Amino acid sequence: MGGVEKKRTNTYFFMKKIGLRRNSVLLGVLFSIVVFLSSCAITKTPVGEYTSQTGQVYEYARGKQVYVLGFPAGQTSVATPKDGNCEVITMQTFADGLIGGLTGGLVTTYTIKVNAKK
Repeated sequence: MGGVEKKRTNTYFFMKKIGLRRNSVLLGVLFSIVVFLSSCAITKTPVGEYTSQTGQVYEYARGKQVYVLGFPAGQTSVATPKDGNCEVITMQTFADGLIGGLTGGLVTTYTIKVNAKK
């Protein structure tokens, strides 16, 4: 019986020494916070006479914007209707949040969607 207690004690002290248990929990909590809290970011911006138009809404175009260390990595060009009446939706989807979580926030992406009315 003394050998079993000694084995547990050695394992406990080993894990405590390298901080494995605490670091694993901390990384899990931080990953969850980054993925779940950042995935709800969304902005909707009507352009032109989009709000006063009637008709069925359809997706006109879609694109991605990449940020590295909080700064845009290049410009994203997403097509818009010729009349200029549209709604631009910028959101961070679950996949975008997952990318940010896996890279520790070094690289983040946003999905840009352009809606128009028929």
